[in-house]
Amino acid sequence: MSDRSEAGALRRSLGVRDLMVYGLLFIAPMAPVGVFGVLDAKSGGAVAAVYLLATVAMGLTAWSYARMVRAVPQTGSVFAYARAGLGEGPGFVAGWMAMLDYLLIPAVAYLFSGIALNSLVPGVSRWVWTALAVVVTTGLNLVGVRTAAAVGFAVLAMEIAVLAVFLVAAAVELLRHGSARDWLSPVEGVGGFSLTAVVSAVSVAVLSYLGFDAIASFVEEAVGASAAVARALLWCLALAGLLFVAQTWLAALLEPLSPAELAADPAQQGSAFYDTVETGVGHWLHVLIAASKAIGAAFAALAGQAAAGRLVYAMGRDGRLPRFLGAVDPVSAVPRRALLTTAAVTMAAAVWAASRDDGLDRLTSVVNVGALTAFALLHASVIGWYVVRQGARPWWRHTVVPVLGIAVIVWVLVEASSTALLVGALWLLVGLAVLLAQSRRADGVRP
Repeated sequence: MSDRSEAGALRRSLGVRDLMVYGLLFIAPMAPVGVFGVLDAKSGGAVAAVYLLATVAMGLTAWSYARMVRAVPQTGSVFAYARAGLGEGPGFVAGWMAMLDYLLIPAVAYLFSGIALNSLVPGVSRWVWTALAVVVTTGLNLVGVRTAAAVGFAVLAMEIAVLAVFLVAAAVELLRHGSARDWLSPVEGVGGFSLTAVVSAVSVAVLSYLGFDAIASFVEEAVGASAAVARALLWCLALAGLLFVAQTWLAALLEPLSPAELAADPAQQGSAFYDTVETGVGHWLHVLIAASKAIGAAFAALAGQAAAGRLVYAMGRDGRLPRFLGAVDPVSAVPRRALLTTAAVTMAAAVWAASRDDGLDRLTSVVNVGALTAFALLHASVIGWYVVRQGARPWWRHTVVPVLGIAVIVWVLVEASSTALLVGALWLLVGLAVLLAQSRRADGVRP
């Protein structure tokens, strides 16, 4: 295979393992580390229940992704699927809302990296570490997708090894000295179970899973195309759900602070997992996890930035964003302009959040509204493509799961914070204004 791509084309060079690496890197095996304190405070201690419900919700979405990636094997993910199943307008809205998610998720991951490095070297500000992580990973993304995947595989292996050490060390500590909370509290909550609180926390926990949908953005670079992407989507989600429930259950049992105490002090939420490990197991594990998270979060952002660049590239290629963003570098075969644009936006958001005590809570509270809106349109696309346009039989096969998926997403959105809903609504209004302007321009040039 040539080292150069055809003009304007992405190069097919990713196997199933590479897709799994990108998905698991973006998800991150220890993704709950960064949001554990936020979720524990919001859910009243039922953090494992939050991840159980989030896994079910994302399972419905994964099914719809797997169906649409087979029907529409194009870069652009939900943007391409909604266009095919619902039309140009809904397709733009889906891509626009997903772009909010894809731009901010890497910012959250970079912030996690900055927090972790700051816990190891407090003398250097979080925003400095955060900015450094953006620069390093952007450079790797610009080199080429194969190089980034190879480095990512080594980082992923390291993360899984550290997670295994944590699971064993935490289990031994609990067996030797007992738990700080009731053994079933990670599901039942501290002082009682609140479904409203758990659902509210799910709107944040969804952040931990969003790497599986980014896999779909690489379909035009995958050997085996849609079939390989569909398998990688489902396997990544199932494995992530199992790991998330296991580690948050153990961490909650070791947590010395109550959910109420964490809720009253947002500054402690970002480091809650590290503080728990320090108190419950020892400083050595704190250092190991912090170092792993610092590296792993940066490479989760690498995968997220790569996916964001491809979404922006696809929308630019199709004229829904400035067309200069729809270019592919002929040597590296990556959408260089789109990547640099997304990196600049991500850098600004991440550094802003890193400079504030409540930056983590503010950023995580708004990041998922765009994704959830896009997921709702994804589910609708399955119905639109298979039932309405293709006349698939039996019709219920492509209706029941999407309808359930939409219902769960609406439920989670209703329980999201008012700030998150306001930001999402404003972003949607801007997108609708852009869509209207494009439609008027198209009507003006139509003969």
